[in-house]
Amino acid sequence: MEINELMFVIIGAVIILFSIFTVTSRRILRAAAFLLFVLVATAGLYFWLEYQFLAAVQITLYAGGIVVLIIFSILLTSNVGEKIDKVETKKVIFSALAAIAGAILCITTILQQQFQATDALAQEVNMKVIGKSLLNYGENGYALPFEVISVLLLAAMVAAIVIAKKSKTS
Repeated sequence: MEINELMFVIIGAVIILFSIFTVTSRRILRAAAFLLFVLVATAGLYFWLEYQFLAAVQITLYAGGIVVLIIFSILLTSNVGEKIDKVETKKVIFSALAAIAGAILCITTILQQQFQATDALAQEVNMKVIGKSLLNYGENGYALPFEVISVLLLAAMVAAIVIAKKSKTS
């Protein structure tokens, strides 16, 4: 096994392992910490693939921003040492079936896709083009979708805090 293959296996194993820890942890703050490890390992995968810009966005936006927002939400709404109730066996079975069905769907879709090499020359992309695309509201721009998603995430977090605070007092 070459070093590239070994690195891919190690990073993939870390992502899978901490993903499982994230969804099976009964302590909510630990689950958020495990999610942080998953997101940082995903950034490591991007660095390994030499997608430095995507890796930097992964670290700053997801690992830095979203996880901190989740941790603050946890600290504002619940006791940190509190354990989540044990999940019923019926829910575990149905969740496992749904996960297996989703994995089968994804794998069959990928295997049925006919990937073809292209003879087209690679286009040069520099930071100026990326920056203009990120700040552009028009065609091929990402500013408007980013703003819409940020407002949606803010509304979801405010709603989650309101719901969590309501259930604590009643």
